[in-house]
Amino acid sequence: MDSDGKQLGVVPTKEAIDLSIERDLDLVEVAPTAKPPVCKIMDFGKYKYQMSKKQSHKKAPDLKEVKIRPRIGDNDLNLKIRNTRKFLDHGHKVKVTMFFRGRERAKPELGMEVFKRVLEILPGNFTVQQHPRHEGNSITMVMAPK
Repeated sequence: MDSDGKQLGVVPTKEAIDLSIERDLDLVEVAPTAKPPVCKIMDFGKYKYQMSKKQSHKKAPDLKEVKIRPRIGDNDLNLKIRNTRKFLDHGHKVKVTMFFRGRERAKPELGMEVFKRVLEILPGNFTVQQHPRHEGNSITMVMAPK
């Protein structure tokens, strides 16, 4: 195969090497098990660079954060759940965080009830990677799409 992608046909090895030297490119064996083996004339350094760039640009799932309060209203909670659903549908992980202030710290069970409501209301396919866990003055939960 030529560097442009067009096929040159079956060419003797010596002639293929001469063609690659003439064009100042490399002769790379693409399919060694084929009969006859398939080779391509290309700039191998450029090819390796493009492959490394392609691998480094693979997008990892982002971690989106949704913050809620223990005494959140129904409409506000529905808005947060709608945003969470949108993030999960786009393939992102979602971290739901609830902070306690002042006297709210004395009743973390109110926060756990809100998390139960979130899990009941939230539709769709997702997995809870980290169940609601109380850490200091906050409760966190991590969800990921299936």
